[in-house]
Amino acid sequence: MPEGPEIRRAADSLERAVAGHPLTRVWFAYEELKPFTEMLVGKSIERIETRGKAMLTHFSNGLTLYTHNQLYGVWRIVDAGETPQSSRVLRVRLETADKAILLYSASDIEIVEQSQLGQQPFLKRLGPDVLDDSLTIGSVKERILSASFRRRQLGSLMLDQAFLAGPGNYLRAEILWEAEIAPRHCAGDLDDDALDRLAQAILDVPRRSYLTRGESSNSKHHGTLFRFRVFHRAGEPCERCFNIIEKITLSSRPFYWCPHCQK
Repeated sequence: MPEGPEIRRAADSLERAVAGHPLTRVWFAYEELKPFTEMLVGKSIERIETRGKAMLTHFSNGLTLYTHNQLYGVWRIVDAGETPQSSRVLRVRLETADKAILLYSASDIEIVEQSQLGQQPFLKRLGPDVLDDSLTIGSVKERILSASFRRRQLGSLMLDQAFLAGPGNYLRAEILWEAEIAPRHCAGDLDDDALDRLAQAILDVPRRSYLTRGESSNSKHHGTLFRFRVFHRAGEPCERCFNIIEKITLSSRPFYWCPHCQK
């Protein structure tokens, strides 16, 4: 499943393609969404926001299209009038005079009044977005040490979108490796230095992934490409201590780490 950085980069691309231009064609696969078609034709997309792995397409008439890709959903940008052949099932088409954005295979799709977004069930339970620039080390530490989360094992906590929105399986592995912390620790087990490392990694790793993944090595945002230090590197040497990276199962999902230097 795409994680927060991938969803944010997708939203950026979609917004660049169609934002600010009147919609000439709107199509939804689901019957319950079809009544919104006439309300949206002639309106424009003002911006496309992400909250964790959810995408919010805000229209100029006060409506928002909420979508979550889940495992199989994917957005495509095409020229206006184009419908590429695909084995995927088309769910949404939003088209301007020049470009169209198409959502395939997703099933979690809803139209919501912008004033009611706070009551949308998925959004309502989300924690702060790790890509939110207002999130600080102090606020992350406070959240980790709160009564709701301080006794949770970090390997599973990092997947809980109610804790922080955006991280998934690759980010949890990379965050804990960067912080040099074993996945079965709880926040309550950690000293202040370890908590600082963890909070810093929770902010740095997703933002580095968002800013640099897929860019050239001389990225203006960061000196090097984002690349995996442990994820999918079982059997290879750790870049930090040169011991062997291992793969285990944690929260029913594969987890990669270095038992030697993640203490």
